[in-house]
Order: sequence, then C-alpha cells, then structure tokens
Amino acid sequence: MNKVLCFGELLLRLSPDMEGEWIESTSIPTYIGGAELNAATALAQWKVPVKYVSAIPDSFLSTTILSRLSKKGIDVQDMVLTGNRIGIYYLLQGADLKHTSVIYDRAASSFSQLQPGQVDWDKVLQDVSWFHFSAISPALNANVAALCKEALQAAAQRNITISVDLNHRAKLWQYGKEPVDVMPELVQYCDVIMGNIWAAEAMLRIPIAAAFNRAEKTSCLEQAERTSASIIQHYPKCSQVANTFRFDQEGAITYYAALYKDEKLCVSPQQHTTRIVDKVGSGDCFMAGLIYGNYHGHTPQDIIDFAAAAAFNKLFIKGDATTSTVEDIRKAYLNYA
Repeated sequence: MNKVLCFGELLLRLSPDMEGEWIESTSIPTYIGGAELNAATALAQWKVPVKYVSAIPDSFLSTTILSRLSKKGIDVQDMVLTGNRIGIYYLLQGADLKHTSVIYDRAASSFSQLQPGQVDWDKVLQDVSWFHFSAISPALNANVAALCKEALQAAAQRNITISVDLNHRAKLWQYGKEPVDVMPELVQYCDVIMGNIWAAEAMLRIPIAAAFNRAEKTSCLEQAERTSASIIQHYPKCSQVANTFRFDQEGAITYYAALYKDEKLCVSPQQHTTRIVDKVGSGDCFMAGLIYGNYHGHTPQDIIDFAAAAAFNKLFIKGDATTSTVEDIRKAYLNYA
C-alpha cells in the first residue's frame, strides 16, 4: 500500500483564555498537534493511507497519544521512542501561530534531540509514495535540519514524491542560521511547494515586486504567479507551487489560494467570514488538501478548490486538525459530493 508519510514534531498546544479564567478553573484546553500531524490527521479522515513519524518519550502519556492516533487511522508503528519530553507551546484562544503571544516550550524535546542516523529510513520509507515535511523542523536546530536532509535524500533516491510547507516561524530560528541559509538546500528535493509569497521571500529569497499591493487581489495573484514561476526556475524538481492568501482584519478573514502548474495559475473561489472558531491548523489542512488531490490524480483546478475549501472550513472547527469529511467540504463549498 502506497502511504503518505508526514514527518515532524508532535506537540501539545495549551490554549489559555485571554481573560485568565484558567487560573481559577485550574484548567487549560490541551490539543495534540503539530503541522505535520495535523496534515496526517486530515488525510486519515479523508481515507488516504497515511503514516506519521516523530520522536516522543517512552511513557504512559506517549502510549495514550499513540493509541488515539492509531484509532484515527494513522500508522504510527515507526515512531521513535526516545528522550524525555514532548514539546509544548502556549497560544491564547482565538489567536494563530503568527500571534506575538505564542510561547514555545520545545527546548530539549525528544524530537529536537534527534540526530542524523537515528531513523531507519529504509524501514520507514518501504511502503511510502509521498513524503511531507515542513520548514518548522529545520528551524529547531542544525541537527534536525541535517536529519531532514538525510530523509529527503533517502526519499529522492526512492523516487518518492516530496512536499514541503514553508511555515515561517521566526521565533524558532534561534541557532545562528537564517531560513535562507538552510531551506534552499532542502527545497531542491521537493516536487510540491506550499506557502505564500512572503514565506518564499523570507526563506528562498524570491523577491516581491516593488509595485506589489496586498490590498488588491489582482496584485496578489500576479505576485503569486511570479513567485511560483521563479521557484520552479530555481528548483527544477518542483512541478507545482501553491500560495495561500489569508487576510485577517477586525475579526474577519478573507481567504483564497492559487496553484501554479504547467505555467498556468489556477485560483480558488474567495471566501469571507466574521465567525472564527479556531485558526490553528488551517494551513496544515490546506497542505493535506494539496496532497489529497495529487494522490488521487485530480486536475489542478480541482486540487486548489478542494484544498482552499478544506482550509477555510477548518476555521470553524475547534482543535488542531479538521474533523470534516471530503463530502462535508465538497457539499458546503464546492456544490458537489
């Protein structure tokens, strides 16, 4: 069975309320997530065979978590049990991961302590046709960045399709390297690249035009096309680039996305809402949608329409990963099942 492998750090998200009532109630909502796990959870929900590999301690807490993931249909048999702690981050309810209030508590986590040579890629990749990771992992330290390169080389040698989410978390890059010092060496192995024009500029030095106007959709899409074409020119292995546009203003969100493939830009319908339940995991859901569409051989327009609809739908779901089915998303946003 050809599985999608998602590789990255499993995290616990603690989300205190903004008013501080959690102190009196002695309770903080806790979610199991991480960018790659959120994508894996969506794929499992959509009946795509998926495997997840991370590193967590050998403890009763880990056993409970792995049992829950297995029940969701995620293959966790190759998880690395090592180290002493699961990474944690704190995020106020209603905020997203670009919010200034996010606090990372990931130092010395099991995943961050992984070293090259510690994962048996021959075993891990034997039933895999797609490998996915994100820019969050190489942001942690030089050893994890080297491990990512090791994984990408192993996947490329086996002709496995490789995707990356260019998540830009500036707070994580604290080991003397900038994203542009690390990410180009990893992106060269990727077939599918997802992010946005600002992440591409920060991580790959793909410039944004001086005349760019983020307030105009036409300008955004023109820049998406320029950025995508430039990425494919610089990284010949890449065959498609997806860019998301999510604008948050005064409690409202406007959202649309674009996929560039075969020198053509396909654009999703634009969505708008003032009712937001949870922003976390929307981008991960979009990435899962890209993988889902490619895995099933859908057309570029169908791929971007579904991925954008899934990402927008996630805004109304509490927790880190979607609970919506493919049929739910298609009926709600695409008018077909």
